[in-house]
Amino acid sequence: MRKAIGQTGIRCTLDVRIQTMSKDFREDETVYLEDGSGKRFWFKISFGMIKVPSLGTVDGSKFKDAEDGTVIDIAGSEFTIFRPGVIELMESLDRGAQIITPKDAAPIILNCNIRNGSKVIEIGAGSGGLTTALLNAVGPDGNVLTVELKEENAKRTGRNIARTGLDENWDYVIGDAKDVKFEGIADVITMDMPDPWLALDNMLPHLRSGGRICIYVPNVNQLEDSVKALRERRFSNVRASETMNREMVVHPGGVRPSFDMLGHTGYLIFGRKRS
Repeated sequence: MRKAIGQTGIRCTLDVRIQTMSKDFREDETVYLEDGSGKRFWFKISFGMIKVPSLGTVDGSKFKDAEDGTVIDIAGSEFTIFRPGVIELMESLDRGAQIITPKDAAPIILNCNIRNGSKVIEIGAGSGGLTTALLNAVGPDGNVLTVELKEENAKRTGRNIARTGLDENWDYVIGDAKDVKFEGIADVITMDMPDPWLALDNMLPHLRSGGRICIYVPNVNQLEDSVKALRERRFSNVRASETMNREMVVHPGGVRPSFDMLGHTGYLIFGRKRS
């Protein structure tokens, strides 16, 4: 509890509660060990003997009283055990098709107002990068339905999100977004496909009035066609943007931008449906 004074000058009481994740690791929870160089070794928690890929067999009893960020000695070397966040999970995916990276996933979630309870239809799974971010955002009360053209991509996405523990609120449909049939109304539709404007008439009946759309395309001509198609369908606040991400290198005696910049990956087009 704490006291606060509102704009009217009336004293009120605010009940402030901060909830954090459980400190204790759970059996079968996906975590990673990080060595001194930053290399990560992924595995699922067990309190018996564990075979950690690229590291060997580890006594899992070491993790029973550990918490997120604990430094552990393994065979004379120091490792830190971490519970992954959504960025680490996205970076660790088994990739086949190209993924939407965290730098683009973050503005998609913010601009589309995706939160706990949101219903999302995702067109194009890739390898499950955006799917992972979407499932993390919709929380336990929302869900994500992925429409994917290739069964191979859908299965890889399923394997990737199964290891994260986020798969309970995910389902998929195999088919071409231009003519696939399924049931359901969503708050948000995301589209990652070569010609999204051709699938709009089939997909938009599944978007509620006031719902939001995000189209992700790599080329300017695709951006132009997508914006034009949304405006022709009377979408509100249609806009396009691109996100650049440049890391800063900090070392004794100097600070400079990294020579390796995560520049162009794709353009994001947003809009909101009118009834």
